[in-house]
Amino acid sequence: MENMTAQELLAACAAGERDFSGADLSGANLSRADLMDADLSGANLSGADLRGVNFSGANLFRADLSGANLSGANLSGGAQLTFTDLSGANLMDADLSGARLEGADLTGADLEGAIIGF
Repeated sequence: MENMTAQELLAACAAGERDFSGADLSGANLSRADLMDADLSGANLSGADLRGVNFSGANLFRADLSGANLSGANLSGGAQLTFTDLSGANLMDADLSGARLEGADLTGADLEGAIIGF
C-alpha cells in the first residue's frame, strides 16, 4: 500500500474499511481514532501521534511503531503486536492486557502506568 494521509485512513475507516496493511502513516496524527480490529500489519506508523487510539483486536504484526506516542492507547483484546517495533515508543498508561507481544521490540519504550497482563 502506498502513502496514506491520516484523513484518508479515517475516511476509509468511517466507510467500514479495515485493511490498511503496509500503509505508510509515519508521523501521522491519528490521536483518538477508532481502529478496532483494523489490519495494519507491516504498516509504518513510526513517530505517529497515536494517543488514545483504540487498537483493540487490531493486527499490527511486524508494524513499525518506533518512536510513536501511544500514551493511553487501547491495545487490549488480543491486539497482534508480534514482531512489532515499539522501540522508543511512549506507552504510558496504555492498556496492553491480552495483547500478543511475542518478539516485539520494546527497547527504550516508556511503559509507566501501562496495563500488561493476560
